Amino acid sequence: QFAFQENEIKLLTAEIERLKNFGCLGVSPSLEGLRDENAKLKYRLNFLKKSLQEERSKSTKSMININSCLQEIFGAAIQAAYPDLENPPLVVTPSQQPKFGDYQCNSAMGISQILLKTREQKVIPREIAEKIAKNIPANECIEKVEIAGPGFINVHLRKDFVSKQLSSLLINGVQPPAIGKRKKVVVDFSSPNIAKEMHVGHLRSTIIGESMCRLFEFAGYDVLRLNHLGDWGTQFGMLIAHLQDKFPDYLTVSPPIGDLQAFYKESKRRFDTEEEFKKRAYQCVVLLQSKNPDFIKAWNLICDVSRREFQKIYNCLDITIIERGESFYHEMMKDIVKEFEDKGFVQVDDGRKVVFVPGFPVPLTIMKSDGGYTYDTSDLAALKHRLCEEKGDILIYVVDSGQSVHLQTVFAAGQMIGWYDPKVTRVAHAAFGVVLGEDKKKFKTRSGDTVRLIDLLEEGLKRAMDKLKDKERDKVLTPEELKAAQTSVAFGCIKYADLSHNRLNDYVFSFDKMLDDRGNTAAYLLYAFTRIRAIARLASIDEQMLRKAAREEVLILDHEKEWKLGKCILRFPEILQKILEDLLLHTLCDYLYELATTFTEFYDSCYCVEKDRQTGQIVKVNMWRLLLCEATATVMAKGFDILGIKPVQRM
Repeated sequence: QFAFQENEIKLLTAEIERLKNFGCLGVSPSLEGLRDENAKLKYRLNFLKKSLQEERSKSTKSMININSCLQEIFGAAIQAAYPDLENPPLVVTPSQQPKFGDYQCNSAMGISQILLKTREQKVIPREIAEKIAKNIPANECIEKVEIAGPGFINVHLRKDFVSKQLSSLLINGVQPPAIGKRKKVVVDFSSPNIAKEMHVGHLRSTIIGESMCRLFEFAGYDVLRLNHLGDWGTQFGMLIAHLQDKFPDYLTVSPPIGDLQAFYKESKRRFDTEEEFKKRAYQCVVLLQSKNPDFIKAWNLICDVSRREFQKIYNCLDITIIERGESFYHEMMKDIVKEFEDKGFVQVDDGRKVVFVPGFPVPLTIMKSDGGYTYDTSDLAALKHRLCEEKGDILIYVVDSGQSVHLQTVFAAGQMIGWYDPKVTRVAHAAFGVVLGEDKKKFKTRSGDTVRLIDLLEEGLKRAMDKLKDKERDKVLTPEELKAAQTSVAFGCIKYADLSHNRLNDYVFSFDKMLDDRGNTAAYLLYAFTRIRAIARLASIDEQMLRKAAREEVLILDHEKEWKLGKCILRFPEILQKILEDLLLHTLCDYLYELATTFTEFYDSCYCVEKDRQTGQIVKVNMWRLLLCEATATVMAKGFDILGIKPVQRM
């Protein structure tokens, strides 16, 4: 990128000189066009110089994505070796075994197939691999390459390159990989319904959505976090009618609605069994939708009770979100219907206004026969607002898999009417499976009810404390440290158990498994993290000494376990890049577990602090190894932050 910009700067500078020689800087009106051209070129030159400076200053701190670097290098080598080949396959992956180097380029086999199909040339992959290897441009990261087997190119990284990147990480902290233009991301997640309690079904959307927002924010995107609350609709008619009966003075005295779930069930029972109440409920809906102030107040009172309950859960899970419910889009819905009508997409079916979207069997109902709007209308209004008003470049809907067809139909309708071009704007459904009980059925209470989320979180706190006391942590930690460890373990384990599973699959909720301190769990990782952080502390090495060492020490990576750990630490940017593309957060959990186990291998084989066997006195501190400990902990801490997990210093 820098080379391209520098080249353009040279060309522009030469062009400005040429125009100068042409007399462009004179005042003759006949040269007005040339003067304009010169001004444009100068502006472009200044802009490029400034952006090159900005990119350089960013890049000195940005962590290098080694996989992307190697892809650029091998992309250039393939281009040089086969200049006439269009879109040749570019496959670079980390090696699974040390004997095959550090990375592998496996493009030769694919190129061999293309040459056979398009040109009828039979070239063995090994020959292609050799040709690619000969054309590898000069670079700072590759020590050597070897051709193996049928045509794999094994890549060995330079130790000084890896050491330099680790030093940069220690000096600058964990920095995001460079992403180019800053884009706006809108994430729709959590989205519970007013007057209904948040249950275990909302857990996944809330946790996954929060983590996605944290990742995009860390990567430098402008993120808008939206809570698409179910805060509008016919159910409010029965709730307001019931409120009027139960608390007739609600306009002057705030009604003490303690259990909104019971209040909802009571109003629903009356709606289903009392004809008079049902009629009044419908009248209440009409008055609410016509913005009658008394009914708006009743609606706000009911919404506020729910908001307070939702906020308790968001506080526990450290969730930040902006409320923008269905009511926000209510005034936009008539314009949505009109726009689809004006463009000829609306058909009338039994009094309903529907829109058929090519490729989808079920149409969207944008107006009911009674003139009311539907979820389809509000979802279309929300989509348009996010695209056209919020100017979102990336829209992500963290909604369960059951809504997949509906959302894909809504997205396709938005595309059909011209709100966005999928080549320019990314609109994605980050779908997820359901939470199962240990019986592999939908997670329910013993009585068959949906599990309340607040009950689940309280149970997590209780079990985390039991686990800590089983390990006799209450005897070594202060009450404050014990409390911090309890919340860290409880909520960290609940989040990690969800995020460590591929979100597309259902997952079994088990407190016993998630609180196990062995294997790929938050309990194991949190404990590993506190141990790593304690190594320098127990050697009386403080943060200032580590910072000084990071600037002065060269990280020696001679031991195979030092080398393995160093490379593993530096894979962090490529892991994040992959998740930004596929939105699968379990990849980060797998990486953190691999990093922790790789660290354990290193720590078991390489002395960081050497002590006298008799006295236990420290005789030697291997500072470069302590720096590897610090780099590991720094990356783990950022990984935890993205997952929404709070580690503690003592556990």
